[in-house]
Amino acid sequence: MGKLVVATTQYHCLTNKTVFITGGASGIGAAVIRAFLQQGAKVAFVDINLEAAVDLVEAFSEKKQDIWFRQLDISHTHELRQAITDAQQHFGGFDVLINCAADDTRFDTSDITLAQWNDSLNINLTPAFTAAQSAYKIMQSQQSGSIINFGSINALIGMENMAPYITAKAGLMGMTKALAKDFGKDNIRVNAILPGWVATQKQLDSWLTDEQEQKWMEHLAIKKRIQPEDVANLALFLASNQSTLITGQCISVDAGRT
Repeated sequence: MGKLVVATTQYHCLTNKTVFITGGASGIGAAVIRAFLQQGAKVAFVDINLEAAVDLVEAFSEKKQDIWFRQLDISHTHELRQAITDAQQHFGGFDVLINCAADDTRFDTSDITLAQWNDSLNINLTPAFTAAQSAYKIMQSQQSGSIINFGSINALIGMENMAPYITAKAGLMGMTKALAKDFGKDNIRVNAILPGWVATQKQLDSWLTDEQEQKWMEHLAIKKRIQPEDVANLALFLASNQSTLITGQCISVDAGRT
């Protein structure tokens, strides 16, 4: 049985709401899924990592009827659009879109190829717009909805060897502002969450060494690790009715780094 996130707040307005998440199989995305399942929401998600996704779904076998998954590469925009349509038809609703999928591969900036640059934007930026556009067409008919984009504080502070990723995340911030204006007339809110360096298993295995973490902690106001659940809790709030008049905002979860 999967371990649900222990949330400090129960948002009853999220019960039976339908949430669609890109990149939900592991890390922050998996924490977001667990958080919404705890709220009694129905969760659809897509991810390229089939093994991790299957493990996650099996961990919540007691909530199998509330989970829908499809394996796909989000850079294939036609497949992403179709998945959104199919998930809406499966659950009979579509209330929240969370663009969480990302690839923070490092590159030596002097050696980045045009193909690598385009590949990064085709994962970290373009699918978020594609998904938001598709979600809007569904949400418009019901005159309500919440779209949450996942940016990064790296777009605010800059980091070495991450130019394509940082550029895409800066673009997500601008896109959030633009879509909030465009969709607001239909009572659809668009916000962005900007996490700091979150201690996911991927980060711990790849980049968040003891030495790097010590350097990072020197810049934090609250010197604690940021956990995926800390980010998921903000996603719950931005999806709920308690944030009804919050839109066009880019909110950091970074222990005071920025």
